[in-house]
Amino acid sequence: MAQWTSAVGAPQLARLLASQRAATAAEAGHRVPAYRSLADGVRLLVLEGRLPVATRLPAERELASALRVSRTTVAAAFEALRNDGFLASRRGSGSWTAVPAGKPLPTRGLEPLPPESAGSVIDLACASFLAPEPHLTDAFQGAVGDLAPYTHTHGNYPAGLPALREALAQRYTARGVPTMPEQIMVTTGAMGAVAALARLLTPRGERVAVEHPSYANVLHLLRDAGARLVPVPMAAELAGWDLPAWQQAFRDAAPRMAYVIADYHNPTGALATDDQRRDLVAAARAAGTVLVADESMTDLTLDEDAGLPRPVAAFDPGGSAVITVGSVSKAIWAGLRIGWVRAAPEVIRSLVAARVYADLGSPVLEQLAVARLMTGDGWDAAVAVRRARARENRDALVTALRDRLPDWEFTVPKGGLTLWTRTGGLSGSRIADAGERIGVRVPAGTRFGVDGAFEGYVRLLFTVADPLVDEAVARLAKAADMVRTGAVPEGDVPRTYVA
Repeated sequence: MAQWTSAVGAPQLARLLASQRAATAAEAGHRVPAYRSLADGVRLLVLEGRLPVATRLPAERELASALRVSRTTVAAAFEALRNDGFLASRRGSGSWTAVPAGKPLPTRGLEPLPPESAGSVIDLACASFLAPEPHLTDAFQGAVGDLAPYTHTHGNYPAGLPALREALAQRYTARGVPTMPEQIMVTTGAMGAVAALARLLTPRGERVAVEHPSYANVLHLLRDAGARLVPVPMAAELAGWDLPAWQQAFRDAAPRMAYVIADYHNPTGALATDDQRRDLVAAARAAGTVLVADESMTDLTLDEDAGLPRPVAAFDPGGSAVITVGSVSKAIWAGLRIGWVRAAPEVIRSLVAARVYADLGSPVLEQLAVARLMTGDGWDAAVAVRRARARENRDALVTALRDRLPDWEFTVPKGGLTLWTRTGGLSGSRIADAGERIGVRVPAGTRFGVDGAFEGYVRLLFTVADPLVDEAVARLAKAADMVRTGAVPEGDVPRTYVA
């Protein structure tokens, strides 16, 4: 039985190798054999997540033709990759990418620091910051006044409060996606929404396609649910989705579900275009794959010229291919654990029926507060506060990084809360370890990948303001220097991911 979950064609692999930006021995001025250069290129593509683990490589003859090298060169490169643990092969099944055996690299998300740690540790790992006041308090004070009629009921609303479902339906309709309240189920945060969908749509062992990298907590949730993850690389330079890679993944793996973040992707910050959304929905529909679009970052446009495209659901007028997930935790406050699902009425009915085995419903007072925000002008005012703070924090972070860590590479996103950063060839896992010791917390890139990819990255968040952000980056620079000079014990993670 083949152990690969997706495949890459010879022309596509040739393009990936040609665009390889990481430093190699050849670029450093050392002459290396052609086969070793090819093997190093494939290895770096795997480590950077641009070539997912368990991807079937083209046949030697096909790749040799696409690269215009001899078949002997390709055969020698494949053998070197097998010896290094980056390729596995089986007669009759071909060869597919792998990672060397050993201690697994970290993949779980980081738990939020307790509030009492704020004085000693600067947290760039948790995507939350101060609530937009006085708008949030005003909403809760109004919600307390609205509560009395609900206290005379049992208080369980598995589909959500009718007032909030109506407000959410109106919000989608205003965005160009006609929606009825019957198409909405309120959940306990976006994670509650994704968990409910995973239970409904993906029995254990089902394949789920995910962007690579993707949101660490959702990757962990899907793994725990028994899903077989099919990673699909993101396009470079915040260019959104790699549509040929998605189309091939749909053909080869036939995933039951796909999880995507079209608006200010977490962690890269990429924004998918209208054409990419239209084409991905069409490809998912043709493959019979349910596309779950997470809109948690949708409201966090930071640059006026960003030009937010239409919602993913707008390209699915029949309503059978796209399910939308939303949340107030990023746009308003992480402590307000209210999310939702927008789907066809029959899907909502199935989700509601299954909820009796989960949490029965979301808190009533919080739902009333969100309904208050959405039916008045409080939502726009609160989001404007969040956007302004995130924009200031982003600009301060970018300035500090360019000043103190000029060899770190990133593309500044036009929205969201995340900056996906290459760490100048150093191990992101080791930088995260060193940073934790000296009082700055960042997640390594490996937490957002599958099978140890993205070792050369960290994710930084726009949640800290000046002057604290400058101190955070100063500590990151110190952590990077500790890794560079070997001051951090090496353990199971390489000091550099290119050596």
